[in-house]
Amino acid sequence: MSSTMDLVELCSGLQVNPLPPPKERSPDVAHAPNRNHNLSSSERLQAIKNALRYFPKVCHNELAPEFAKELDEFGHIYMYRFMPDTSLMRAYPISEYKTNIVEGAAIILMIMNNLDRRVAQFPEELVTYGGNGQVFSNWAQFRITLHYLSTMTNEQTLSMMSGHPAGLFPSHKRSPRVVITNGMMIPNYSSKDMYDKLFAMGCTMYGQMTAGSYCYIGPQGIVHGTTITVMNAGRKYLGPNNMAGKVYVTAGLGGMSGAQGKAIVIAGCIGVVAEVSREALDKRHAQGWIQKVVDSVEECIEVVKKAREEKAVLSIGFYGNVVSLWEGFAEYTERTGENLVELASDQTSLHNPFNGGYYPVQLSYEESNVMMNQDPPKFKSLVQESLRRHVKAVNFLCGRGMNFWDYGNAFLLEASRAGADVTKPDGSFIYPTYVQLTIGNVFSLGFGPFRWVCASGKEEDLLKTDQLAAEVIRKQLEETPSPEEEGNLRDNLTWVEKAMENKMVVGSQARILYSNQAGRSRMAAAFNKAVASGEISAPVILSRDHHDVSGTDSPYRETSNITDGSMWCADMAVQNVIGDALRGATYVSIHNGGGVGWGEVMNGGFGMVLDGSDEAGEAAVSMLHWDVSNGVCRRAWAGHPLAQHAISHTQATVPGYNITTCNVADEDMLRNL
Repeated sequence: MSSTMDLVELCSGLQVNPLPPPKERSPDVAHAPNRNHNLSSSERLQAIKNALRYFPKVCHNELAPEFAKELDEFGHIYMYRFMPDTSLMRAYPISEYKTNIVEGAAIILMIMNNLDRRVAQFPEELVTYGGNGQVFSNWAQFRITLHYLSTMTNEQTLSMMSGHPAGLFPSHKRSPRVVITNGMMIPNYSSKDMYDKLFAMGCTMYGQMTAGSYCYIGPQGIVHGTTITVMNAGRKYLGPNNMAGKVYVTAGLGGMSGAQGKAIVIAGCIGVVAEVSREALDKRHAQGWIQKVVDSVEECIEVVKKAREEKAVLSIGFYGNVVSLWEGFAEYTERTGENLVELASDQTSLHNPFNGGYYPVQLSYEESNVMMNQDPPKFKSLVQESLRRHVKAVNFLCGRGMNFWDYGNAFLLEASRAGADVTKPDGSFIYPTYVQLTIGNVFSLGFGPFRWVCASGKEEDLLKTDQLAAEVIRKQLEETPSPEEEGNLRDNLTWVEKAMENKMVVGSQARILYSNQAGRSRMAAAFNKAVASGEISAPVILSRDHHDVSGTDSPYRETSNITDGSMWCADMAVQNVIGDALRGATYVSIHNGGGVGWGEVMNGGFGMVLDGSDEAGEAAVSMLHWDVSNGVCRRAWAGHPLAQHAISHTQATVPGYNITTCNVADEDMLRNL
C-alpha cells in the first residue's frame, strides 16, 4: 500500500459518476461524540435536502437514505463516503501539489495539516481541536474546495461560508485568494440552540479559531502560550526563579490542551494533567509530552509528594476525572494540613460543555458519550452538578494557599451558570482570567503568537527561519527596549533558540513565537529575502493564532482587561480582517465563537504566502504593521499605559501613523461629580 496520497485525484473534485462506494469510519482514530440533532421532522428533511445540493439529482436516491442514517446516528451529515484515507492526510511538500498558483498549493497544504491524524482531534469528522472546531462541515466541501484551490488563478477569490465553498469570483492580484467566514449570525440569533440546529442542518459551523481558518499548527502553539502563562503566574504568585518543586494542576489533553504536559516541563515545575480519554492520554504519552501516567488519585498524590521532595521537573498524566483529582487533593489537605498544589487552572473544552467538552464526574467517559446523545437534559444537569463539585474543591484549596486562574475556556462562565460559587457581590469573578493575570499586558505591548510554516516540509528550512528570527530579536534587544519589552524579547529568544531541542513540531514544519509589530515585520522581510535567495528552499506561509493582540474581541478572554466598557464590542476583530484583506493577505477569516464559545467571541486571522517576490515582501510589512497596531491602538484608547507607550513608539518610528490620543480623566475630579 502506498504511503502517500494521490494529490491529483484528491484535488480533482467531487466524484459522482460513478459514486465511490460507501465507507465506514475507522476504528483506529478517535471520533467526535454523537450529537443529538433535535430537529423537527421538517428540519430533518431540510438538512438532508441541503446535503444533497452538492450532487446531481441522479445520485439523490442512493445518497438520501445514507445521509438520513448519518444524521440520525451521528447528529450530523459528514458524508463519510467521500472521505479520503485519513491515515495519509498530512502537509505534503508544496512542490507536490499541482496547482495553477503557489497560493492555492499553500492553502491546500495548510488544510491538510489541520486534518493530519497527528494534529486533528477527530480527523474523520473534520474536527481539528476543541471538540467541535471544524475545518469543513462535510467531506464534499473538502473535495470541492481543494479542486477550486488547484484550478484558481491569481485574479480569482474563493468565497468560503461556514465550510461551504460558494465558488470562485473574479477579483485582482492584490485581493485575498480566499475569504472565510464561519458562524456569522444575526446577533439576536447567535445562541447555542441555534448553533446546534443550524450545524445539524448544514447551514453553519463552529470554526473555533485556527481550525476553520486552516492555520492550526498542532499543540506547539499553545505550548508557548501555556509556558509563558505558567512562568509569569509563578513569578507573580511565588516570586522569581521559584518554580522548582512547585505543582501545577489542570485538565485536558485532547486538542490544544494536549500541549500542557510539554509546557510544564519547559516551565520547570511539576504538573498534573487530568484526562478522561485514554486515547488522548496515550497519544500525549507516546509523544513524550506526558512523562508519567497514573491511574488513581492515591498514586497521583504519592508521585507528587516524591517529586516535590526531589524538586523534580515532571509532567504527570492522571487517567480519570479532574473533579475526582481535586476532591482527592482537598481531602488530603483537610486531613494532613499540607497543601500539595501551588498553581491551578483548567483547559477542558467548556465552550462546548454539553457535547463532549466537559465530562461529569458521576459518569464514565463511555457513559457520558451515550447520555449526552440519548438524554441531553439529564446530561446537562450532571455536568452542572460536577462543575459545582469542581469549584467547591478548588475554592477549598485556594483558601489553603493555592492560586487558580481561568484559562479562557469559559470555565468560570459555565461554572457561574451552573450555580457554583465563583462570583463576587458585584457579579465579577473571584478568580482572574489568564489575560487579566499575565497575557493582557503582553498584548498591550503588541506581543502575540506569530506563526509560520515552511512549505518545503524540510527541517533545515525551519532551522533557518529560527536563526533569522533569533537575529531579529537580538537586534531588537540592542535598541534599548523598555523593561517590559525586554522581558518578552528575552523569553522569546530563549524559546526560539531551544525550539529544535524541545521537539515542538507535530505535523507541518511550523514555528510560533510571541513577537511585536516591529519584530514580525522584520522577520517576514528576512524570511522573504531568504526565499528569494534560495537560502530557504520554498515559500514560507505566515499566520498567527486568532488569540492575539488584534484578532479577537472576547470579554471573558482576550479583551477581559479592557475596562472602558468596550470589552463587549467586536469592532476590532472585524476591522482587523478587513484591514488585512486590504493590505495583501493571501487569505483572511472571521469567526463567531472560539475558545469561550458560540456567541461569546468574534475572532479573525490571516494567512500570507512569502514567495520571495518584492510584492510579497512589501505586502507582508504593510499588513503586519496594521495587524498588530490595530489592537495596540484599541488597548491604548481604553487607557492601558503599556499600550499607550507601544503605540506612541510606533507612531514616532513608522511613517503614516496619526493615532487619536486617549486623554485619561482624573479619578479625584470624577469622584466629585
